Parts: sequence; C-alpha cells; structure tokens
Amino acid sequence: MSTVPSTHPARDAGVTPGAGSATVTGSQTARPGKAAGAVYDAIVIGGGLHGLSAAMHLAREGARVVIVEKHWAGRHASGATAAGVRTLNRDRRELDLSLEAMDMWHAMEALVGDDCGFHANSQICVAESPAALEKLQGRVNGLRADGYTHEEIIDTAELRRLLPDLSHHCLGASIARRDGAADPHRALRAFRQSALQAGVELIEHCGVTAIERQGQDWRVIGEGGRSWTAPAVVNAAGAWSARIAALVGDDIPLAAKSSMMMVTERLRPFIKPVVAIMGRSLSFKQSDQGTLVIGGGLQGIPDLDKETSTARMRVLAKGAHAATDLFPSVTNIRIVRVWAGLEAKTDDLLPVVGPSPNAPGVFHAFGFSGHGFELVPVVGATMADLVLRGSTSRAIQNLTAERLMAQAPGAAQVAKPPADPTVF
Repeated sequence: MSTVPSTHPARDAGVTPGAGSATVTGSQTARPGKAAGAVYDAIVIGGGLHGLSAAMHLAREGARVVIVEKHWAGRHASGATAAGVRTLNRDRRELDLSLEAMDMWHAMEALVGDDCGFHANSQICVAESPAALEKLQGRVNGLRADGYTHEEIIDTAELRRLLPDLSHHCLGASIARRDGAADPHRALRAFRQSALQAGVELIEHCGVTAIERQGQDWRVIGEGGRSWTAPAVVNAAGAWSARIAALVGDDIPLAAKSSMMMVTERLRPFIKPVVAIMGRSLSFKQSDQGTLVIGGGLQGIPDLDKETSTARMRVLAKGAHAATDLFPSVTNIRIVRVWAGLEAKTDDLLPVVGPSPNAPGVFHAFGFSGHGFELVPVVGATMADLVLRGSTSRAIQNLTAERLMAQAPGAAQVAKPPADPTVF
C-alpha cells in the first residue's frame, strides 16, 4: 500500500507509554497529575464513535488526549446509526480499510472489552431482475480478478436456505458472509469507556468556537473561553466537520444526510442476515429483541443550524413498501417508532480521512456518508498513525481532502478514480 504522510507528527520525547486516570467533565478540568491549562499531544473535536476511537488509539500509545464535544458523546450520527458492519458492495477506494476493519470487528472484545453486540450473520444484496443479478455478478468477477474473495454470488436455493421467508420473485444475490450488524449503544459505551480507561479527558457540553495557531501548536477555543493546546488536532465533528475545517483554512464541500430508520413491533425470529435490494433503498434486519430495523438510506430533512432531522412519512412509506415486497409476511405488522440522524455527506460518498492540506498538525476523519460505523476501529488507528508517526501504510490516498477541495488556478487536477457502479 502507498504511504500517506502527514505534515506534523505530534510524537516527540514528551509522549511516553502509559496513561493516567480519566476525567469526564463539562469544563476544563485537568486530568490528575496535570496542571490546569497544560498542553496535550492531541485534541479531538467530536465525541462520536470516530472521535472516541481516535482518542482511544492515541492514548493507548501514551499520548495525552482531550476530546471536546458540543453535546454528549454519541449525540448525533453515532447514536442514530443502524450499526451495519458491512464490506459488501463497498467502494473499491475504501475497501482495503473496510476489510481491515472487519478483522477488527471479529476481535472487538479484545479491542474494547465488549463485542458490541456484533453478530457476523452476513449481509446479502438481493437481485430482483436478471439485469440486477448480472451487475452483482460483474462486481464479484471484478473483485476476484483483483484477488478479493469476501463477496460471492449465491443461487436461489442458497438464498431460500438463508432467507426462507423471502419473496419468490428474487433471482439470486451477492453475499459477504463475515459481515453483519452490531448494537450501536453498546459500541458507544465500550469505546467511550475504553477511551476513558486509556486516560482520555472528555469535555462534554462545550462547542468549539475558534482554532488559533500558536507557534507549532494549535489552540482550540471552546464556549465560555475555555481552551486547550496541542500540536495535533483531529477533526471528527461529523456533520459539522466542514465548519471546523474552515477554522483552519480548509474549504471542504460537505452536505448533510438525515438517514431515517423504522422499528417494528417484536416478531418471532425469522431472519439473521442483513438484507438489501440491488437498486432500491432498503436495509432490513431483525434485532436480538425480535424487532425489525428498516432503513437503507431513506432521507429525511436535515437542519445543521437547528441540529434537527425531520422525518418524511412518504419516503418512509417507500421503504416499508420495499420491505414488504421482499418479505410479504411482514405486510401487516406495526411500525412502533421512527428516527433520523444527522451525518456528513461528501460529493463522492467517500469519507475524508487524512491530514489537512493547509494546516500542519490537523487531521480529518469525517464525511462517512452513511457507511462509517464499520470503519470506526480502523480509522481511529489510522489517526493514531498520522498524529504519532507522521504517516500511515493504510490505503487512504483516495480519501484525503484534496480530492474535494477547489483547485488553485493552474494547479494540476487530481484524477478521481471512477465510482463503482454497483455501490448502493
């Protein structure tokens, strides 16, 4: 893999292995043994799963880390995710990261002391037409040619064995057997607790208002005039990450997603895999409690200024219709609640992972566009690479911010690899 260098590794002689005890606070309270106002090795902006993961990985290598979170850890996207753990149909530009993340999910208990409710019951993408099946087969053939074996095509017999309640009009599917889903709330608790145990300081209920350069360091200023200083800043502010990036001179185009979910009444257990339909917005799975969780990119109305998402009932109805097309047996069940979260979306639906092109020592981890949950452990480890070692061997060369930013007049244009047409 290619190496992507950063411009300001924070590691120096002052970063030594070993972490102190943790402090969770709504104000600038120092960790025991550290004077108030002392500098850190890294400041993480955003207390969602990606911020928690980055902070945990950094602190486990001896870095002094503080997270600054406007509300509370997991307030937005991380608390509203469907928690799919998916390599299936991943864009090729993030596939290597995704496959490494999948290995980490299969060892999640060793990483954070909890398996986070992860069940590797597979993810399946169903084809309803010969054209859809041909497209899935073409993707699998292409993956095989490049040495990837995690996806396969299954015929109707195997499909019926895995999904006996599936409608008989379905012709086949692609499957990633190591994929599955997890419990987002258990994941939040586990990553939060692991970060605190590693010595991370968590500042909640404090938004960031400014970021200033101070020599070789960055001073992050929060509401009420509180501030923290470090040579490295990790921007993991989710849907608001473009606003944080702008504070250090990075103009990164970013839109917002408001992905909606539906939950039904409890039913008898009848489905283990997570199911999607090629060409339609649907993600369908059954929880441990027996409820069905139905989503798949159904979009509500986001408002970043008000920090709200508004559900759109007609769009939800389309998702419910797709679910009953696939599983006629659920036609008359009741939907008991719906919700929507707020998340960042990039133009190419790929995350921004890597160093700032304009601000030495600033690193971005945002824009996951509805599929960032599975990447949480590996992106956190990548942030630790960049901050502490100045580079990473992980394949992020197609995920850095430059691909989205406006080019200066006369500057060479960065070639963008073609999007995978089978991504859903």
